[in-house]
Amino acid sequence: MSVTRPPGSVFLAFRDSPQRRRALDAPPGSLERYLLFGLDELSRRGVRIGHSLEREAGPWARATDKSLNALLYGTGGYGGDFASILSSLRAVNASEVVFSTVDTVGLPLVLLKRAGVVRPPVVYTAIGLPERLVQLRGERLRRLYRGALRRAQVIVAYAESEAAWLRTWLGPGSRVEFVPFGVDTSAFSPVDRAAEVDVLSIGADPQRDFGLLTRVAARRPDLSFQIVASADHVRSLGRVPANVAVETDIALHAVRDRLASARVVALPVRDNSYSGATTTLLQAMAMAKPVVVSRTDAIASGYGLEDGVNCRLVAPGDAAALERAIVETATGADAATALGIRARETVERSLSWERYTDALWKLLLL
Repeated sequence: MSVTRPPGSVFLAFRDSPQRRRALDAPPGSLERYLLFGLDELSRRGVRIGHSLEREAGPWARATDKSLNALLYGTGGYGGDFASILSSLRAVNASEVVFSTVDTVGLPLVLLKRAGVVRPPVVYTAIGLPERLVQLRGERLRRLYRGALRRAQVIVAYAESEAAWLRTWLGPGSRVEFVPFGVDTSAFSPVDRAAEVDVLSIGADPQRDFGLLTRVAARRPDLSFQIVASADHVRSLGRVPANVAVETDIALHAVRDRLASARVVALPVRDNSYSGATTTLLQAMAMAKPVVVSRTDAIASGYGLEDGVNCRLVAPGDAAALERAIVETATGADAATALGIRARETVERSLSWERYTDALWKLLLL
């Protein structure tokens, strides 16, 4: 019988972004800390925390990062942010376990572990890893990455479909666990407010299909639409119909405010293995909002979603189905209210932030 013990120290590897840095600067308890993948919850368990954004990468780390990425991409591989890991290498190796929150830093970590540079166990979170692995050119590179990923203590996937794909690709000697993402049901809770917009869509993930939504909006001038997206998404949209308002890169407390003011939340997503607009989906459900979302593999199973029960599920890329579900939800007040109530019940029952962080904690045990 194996014996496990809690780690005394954990190093968190983050993808660098302005939002993440704002979250790190915010005091514990702030809504923005939600972006730190359980850092505060680990601290409350008495764990010493280090992370990859505590120091800026120096010239040596940046130069090595450039060389390694040039070599990997030049030979048909896939790289990432080596600089932040190399600049934090002393803190990485002084920790008992490393928690990688995204592939951008996860791939450098496992490749450096394979080379013997990183020593502690690595818990690797995969977010779109299959899309990266299928780009590898040649069996030699596939063996390199397969061997590196097998060195992870465990690979975490937020989609059952992604976990199944990775188990098959990695083969024996790997451990892949599906962990449903969670939402803070206290921070995101129902608000009694009159709707200010009929249809709201929020997201920065590259797989969001805002173009599909604007085509629906053009056909429904009787409804008001609002899109909150990254600047890149907005630039790609070009001119939008007159009934569509657009915002970019707003803070998380503003996201919550926009959700509170929406009649319906619509989340169209392109077909893919890892993205189902999961974060925004769960936030909207927690606020008892009726949600129309694409039925991608990422959320088709494992999240307890049922079409017409706690959300509306439509096929990715199907404009007619998306329009029909939006109109039915926006104009059917009683059915929409019931949908929202059951959505809230679903996340309270099985998709809370506490359940998510508890599941991660078990995977960090040594």
